[in-house]
Amino acid sequence: MPARRHTDPAAALDAAAVGEIIHMALSDDVGFDQIRAAYGLGPDQVKVLMRAQLAPGSYRAWRKRVRRFSDQRAVYK
Repeated sequence: MPARRHTDPAAALDAAAVGEIIHMALSDDVGFDQIRAAYGLGPDQVKVLMRAQLAPGSYRAWRKRVRRFSDQRAVYK
């Protein structure tokens, strides 16, 4: 099975849009569905964007928080 290649979704967006997506993704009140509605990016694309834009430790902390909240709430990110 070939490795999955993720293109950087930020390449097609301007800096303001990337900043807004990061802000939305870091917010505990905004889910992936809202990001998809505003920018057309799915959860996997948001994760790729966040990995590319955040420091490695910040990305890991964000993913851990998203996973923890998703375990607690059925409709979180």
